Amino acid sequence: MVKGIIFDADGTLLNSMPIWENLGELYLKSMGIEAKQGLGEVLFTMSLPQAARYLIQEYHLNLTEKEIIDGLNREIEEYYAKKVPLKEGVRSFLEGFRELHIPMVIATTGDRKNLEEALKRLGIRNLFEGILTCTEMQTDKSKPDIYLAAALQMDCDPDEVIVFEDAYHAIVTAKKAGFITVGVYDQANDRDLAKIWNTADVYLPGYDDFQKFWWSMTEKGEDEV
Repeated sequence: MVKGIIFDADGTLLNSMPIWENLGELYLKSMGIEAKQGLGEVLFTMSLPQAARYLIQEYHLNLTEKEIIDGLNREIEEYYAKKVPLKEGVRSFLEGFRELHIPMVIATTGDRKNLEEALKRLGIRNLFEGILTCTEMQTDKSKPDIYLAAALQMDCDPDEVIVFEDAYHAIVTAKKAGFITVGVYDQANDRDLAKIWNTADVYLPGYDDFQKFWWSMTEKGEDEV
């Protein structure tokens, strides 16, 4: 029986992947440095500290890790505070889980401050029991630590928790750790679409019908309504 929900943020709850795909290029451009082709793909799976270390090494930046993280955050701060939208249909899913009294936690590789501002502006921060970030936990989603911590916060075992993720590598990590996985479509992950489809327990092309989704979970034996 499902007792908890974990949501990724970028590309899963928020339609924010375009800014993340270009973040490294925008940051380097602000310093007059031209990014190498494919930088966005390289940084895609990294936490901010990992990205900072990569930029220092690859572009020989005479800056500290903290200075680069601060710079990256400045590039996206205004976007999250004023512009980033929810993915279409997300609100109805969140309300559906709330009506079922199932707690929800966010597990993200993103920055807490930016995410908190976006969620408050969008009016959904109060729907979540908590927010866990890879940066604060000094981990990334190649390891299950952040998902296990979120499950612990909700007093659930992994097989009682649904993890919503848009990225293939994160879905693999959560599934190997025993979580029920839902692969959420995001254009940024088109290259991995077939792998996401075949790996996740449920593939979700869009948040268009909560009742249909919940029925599909029941049919797969993942939950009892």
